[in-house]
Amino acid sequence: MKEESKYIFSKGDLSRKDFSIKYKNDKGNFYLPIQNIKEIYCFNEITLSTKLLEAIAKAGIIVHFFNYYENYVGTFYPKENLVSGSLVVKQSLKFSNDRNSIAKAIVQGIADNIHSVLYHYYRHGSKELKEVLDFYKDNVPSLLEKVDDIKSILAIEGKIWAEFYATFKYFLPEEFLMNKRVKRPPDNPMNALISFGNTLLYTKTISQIYNTHLDQTISFLHEPSEARFSLSLDLSEVFKPIIVYKTIFELVNNKKIRVEKHFDKRYNYALLNEEGKKIFINAFEDRMNNTFEHAKLKRQVSYKQAIKLDGYKLIKNIVENKGFKPFNMEEKQ
Repeated sequence: MKEESKYIFSKGDLSRKDFSIKYKNDKGNFYLPIQNIKEIYCFNEITLSTKLLEAIAKAGIIVHFFNYYENYVGTFYPKENLVSGSLVVKQSLKFSNDRNSIAKAIVQGIADNIHSVLYHYYRHGSKELKEVLDFYKDNVPSLLEKVDDIKSILAIEGKIWAEFYATFKYFLPEEFLMNKRVKRPPDNPMNALISFGNTLLYTKTISQIYNTHLDQTISFLHEPSEARFSLSLDLSEVFKPIIVYKTIFELVNNKKIRVEKHFDKRYNYALLNEEGKKIFINAFEDRMNNTFEHAKLKRQVSYKQAIKLDGYKLIKNIVENKGFKPFNMEEKQ
């Protein structure tokens, strides 16, 4: 049976009713079978019962909470059933002894997947992209080869994203252009879409890493942090171009998301309204569940599964010292 993500946008109460989750709001009662759900996203004020938390923890359901302004608040994370003290020790040693090689691989993966996304627009007439495509293909590998400290690696990553943002003017309508990337809070429609998409991808990555033996708090590109699952930030980075940005570009260019219709004017159009969120989430879920033939496994794999497979690649690097190469859109692995 298909595993599903459920999204809740209105205020209400969540409780357990037999083998279902009961959601009550001002429109009535709704019932969701527990066995069909793996994630719940709450985008408004929700009250939960302890009996429900016990039931969803037993079922391995993860609940992500957001405030009204689309900011990620936190995650209810069931007790981990895939725990390996040995791997945690080795993951820590890998951070201490070989952090930079994994950080470089992630940054190279970002460049490779941005190249894949931009090449589509180059082939369809945006010939101005030739120079930046050469930068991703030729310059980034040589730049990474020359550095050996995390600060310099992060600087290259910043350059990669800055070059990407500068290309938007070649294939996006004017009302969705931005002068610079602004996160908290977003200050225009494009920044709002990016922040919302990145947060959704981050939480999806949390859910996928939950199904591995990796420790969410020991990361390599991002600094390990007590306040967030920083390894999810690491593994989500290479998927941003092909999941978050491709979703945004297609919605915007096909006029499925419009500034005047799908953003809240009270906040200078820097916040999606409920209709806009639903449109974005539907497109995002479609892309996450879209499948391709994996070059190595020779079977259909979804992009959501590809995130978990990157977790397994990282484990092989940590345990067996096998080279780590994140998912590559062109190579389909």
